[in-house]
Amino acid sequence: HPPSMRTPTAMIVGLVLCPCGLLLTLTGTLTPNWRQVSLMLNQPSDLVLEQGIWDLCSERQSSHDRRCGQADELGYFKEVPVQVARGLMPTSLVLTLLGLVVATLGVRCWQEEPQHPVAGAAGLVLLLSGLLSLVPTCWYTHKLGALPAPSGGTLAAGYSLVLSYLGSCLEILGGLALTLSFHRCCKK
Repeated sequence: HPPSMRTPTAMIVGLVLCPCGLLLTLTGTLTPNWRQVSLMLNQPSDLVLEQGIWDLCSERQSSHDRRCGQADELGYFKEVPVQVARGLMPTSLVLTLLGLVVATLGVRCWQEEPQHPVAGAAGLVLLLSGLLSLVPTCWYTHKLGALPAPSGGTLAAGYSLVLSYLGSCLEILGGLALTLSFHRCCKK
């Protein structure tokens, strides 16, 4: 019969999607734009407030004058969805790194056969890390309008929230692809 590929396709898919998910989730976690507030009462019409899980920034759209480290006068950081995101997003990032190290050990392209149980276990870790970042992202999105904001402002999801959501989904898909390695163990 024809020679088989050294590294199964599912493992390659997992090893491509998960680092991409890690980069998106890392960017979403660190950047201060989970939510944008614009058109606030008694404020210039071009002022946009950006709220992240670590920082608050304001930017004048006309002059691109951006100031971060704004005071949290409304108690935004004390809100439960923000606190949960502050705990789960870094935990997810650490777990993703751990899962990628284990996945690399399991896939090991330089040896004759990949270690399917190790790659499958890495898939479970990466699946869990994706879920850990998806939970706060979805909860924050659900509570987007309920979190404190300056009066009369128009609320919109920020790019950090979108990147975190996409990163979580890529990690989940990559983790699922790697867990398919268990199928090979069961066949033996």
